[in-house]
Parts: sequence; structure tokens; C-alpha cells
Amino acid sequence: MSLSDFFTPIDLDAIAPKNGYYTSHLGSKISAYTDSFPDLDQPTDIAIIGVQEDRNAVNNPGCALAPDYVREKLYQLHEGSYTTKIVDLGNIRQGESITDTYYALKTVVAELVKNDIIPLIIGGGQDLTYAQYLGYEDLEQKVDLVVIDSHFDLEEDDNNDTIATTSTSYLSKIFLHEPNYLFNYSNLGYQTFFASQDSLRVMEKLYFDVHRLGALSYNIAVAEPVIRNANMVSFDISAIKSSDAGANANATPNGFYGEEACQICRYAGFNDKLSSIGFYEFNPAYDNNGQTAALLSQMIWYFIDGVYNRKKDFPLSPKSQYLIYKTSLVHDDHELVFVKSKKSDRWWMQVPYPSGGSKNERFHLVPCRYEDYQLATSGEMPDLWWRTYQKLS
Repeated sequence: MSLSDFFTPIDLDAIAPKNGYYTSHLGSKISAYTDSFPDLDQPTDIAIIGVQEDRNAVNNPGCALAPDYVREKLYQLHEGSYTTKIVDLGNIRQGESITDTYYALKTVVAELVKNDIIPLIIGGGQDLTYAQYLGYEDLEQKVDLVVIDSHFDLEEDDNNDTIATTSTSYLSKIFLHEPNYLFNYSNLGYQTFFASQDSLRVMEKLYFDVHRLGALSYNIAVAEPVIRNANMVSFDISAIKSSDAGANANATPNGFYGEEACQICRYAGFNDKLSSIGFYEFNPAYDNNGQTAALLSQMIWYFIDGVYNRKKDFPLSPKSQYLIYKTSLVHDDHELVFVKSKKSDRWWMQVPYPSGGSKNERFHLVPCRYEDYQLATSGEMPDLWWRTYQKLS
């Protein structure tokens, strides 16, 4: 089966401006599926995928219409100071059942990731995150998942016999999935009044990495090492405050500012190991003058900008490009070792595998901040080191 079998073409006439695109517009640069399916054998960095599925988007029907509204704004943005190699594969329509849609998205994500092409998904409900995650099932690698969301979507899932789930329970499905290939889950922007104490205890018990909105507001740089650790990202548009992105039936007054959302997306693009990203829950029915579609298109632009400005400095090759810092703090006979890239000034921390934990590697590298190094030099154990060590055990 060809990937083209899953997609319907884009009606460019319906979304293009009356006078067409300038030569510098992304609409002139992106190879889009209109008459013929893009040739993925040509050098390609990013593939845009629209998914017209909202049957399990709780309280937000209508978000299936999102992809073309976002394209309309995105295609009118100018290319940055680089040469993009982006294709737009068109839209995956609703399958006969929701599991058909999941299967299509899973298959497409798996094929693209295997070919070092980043799937950029425009949904659709956030339950599609599960299908995005399933794309990694046969890739024989552990997955680090980062979700930008005001809620933990951990409600009990009633779809025990199928891969179907909902936008409020897909995380439960991921956590319980067998075989388990999830190494770490991180949340950015949860709001405490939307999080039960039981769910917070689950996160603590599993050594997951969750960050309150208040801890990130006006200090968005704290999110960078968290995002740098991700293989895949899922962004719920309702994590942005309603004054900046009101096009969601579940929008709330508090959340990230638009510029913070753009910075998060740029961090995601910078991440050398990130191999897929999804933007979910945008509902054109609630959009005021196209404001949210414009913001989401700008978030995608910043992601693209990050991809084309990657430093390719994931340690440690060559070693001459890194500085090694060792601290006097010792835990279980392991001294704490930090790595700093000369290219980007970014930091990583070496966390040793417990004996017998890994046959091929002696330690696991986890992104961190300079403040973690300062904490270790002052004699305190960084919480990030401890949580990572427990997950490796």
C-alpha cells in the first residue's frame, strides 16, 4: 500500500490569496499534494499531515476542519534565511471507524520517521497523539514524550478492546500500552486546579517530569531542556490562554501567551532528536477573525525555523566539541558529570545505568540547565538526576 492511499489532495484554490503567492511565501516553496502526490524519494525534511478527525475530541466537535484553515495562514508566511525542503501530503479523512483513522496516521508516522522525515501533524482531536505514538511501535527505540497541555488526560478509558481512545484519556492508553516503549513523559503548562492529587501522585510515582504553568510563565527558558529530551511532541491549543487562542471549545482564561507558545515550538524545532510533532484541538468554528489560525501557523513557522537552525550537537561526537565538568558530589559511587556543548552552550548530565541496565552504554545523557550544574557544585543532588536514575533502574 502506498502512503498516497491514505490522503486526499488539497484544494489550493480555496486557500490561496486572490493574487497568488509571492515567490518568498511558503505557499510557493512547499511541495503540496494537489494533482500528484509529493515524491518522498526527493530530499525532504518535514512532511505536513492534516487529520480530519474529531469524533473523540471531547466537547470540541469541529476541530476536524482545522488543517485547511491553518494552511491558509501558513502558506502566506515568508520562508526564513534557509532553503526549506517541505512537503504537504494533504489530509487524512475520517475513516469508517476512528480506529481506521488511527491506523492510517500510525502507518504514515512510522514510514516518515523511518525515512528521517519529520511528520508535522495538524489535527483533529488530541486523542490522535496515541496514533502518533503508535507510529514508534516497530522502531525498536524508547520514546520520550512531551505534551503541552493544561490538563493531564488520564481519565479512565472504556475502549479496552481497540486502539480507540479520547482526547481526555489518551495518556492512560499510552501509559498502559504493551509493549511499553515509553521512557519518559513530560508535561508543560498544567494548571493545578485542573489536576487531581491522584494524578499528581501517579506522575511522582512514575518519576515523570511535570511543570506547572506558573513555574514557566515569564521564564519559558526552563522548558528548553525538557523539550530537548523529546522524540515526539503533542501540543494542545487549549494550553494557550483564550485571549491569544480562543478557537477551542475548552479554552480557558489562563495559559501560555502566544509568544511563549512560539518559543516552545522553536525549542522543539532545535531539538536534534525530535522526530514528530502534532498540533491538536484547534476549532475554526470558534476562531475570531482567524486569530488562532494565524497564531498556530506562526507556531509552525517557528518550529520550521528551529529545524533549519539545529546545531546537531547531541553529545558526544566529536568529543573535542564538548567540555566535561565533574563535581565532587558522589552518589552510589558515581560522581556527577556534566557536558557542555561548545557550539550552543547547552548542557547535559550523565546518569549512569545501574549494573546490568544497558549492555552497550555506561551512562544515559539527559538535557539539563546550567542551574543543575550549579546545584551539584553546591553539594545538592539535582532532582532530574535522581528521577532519571530511577527510571533507568
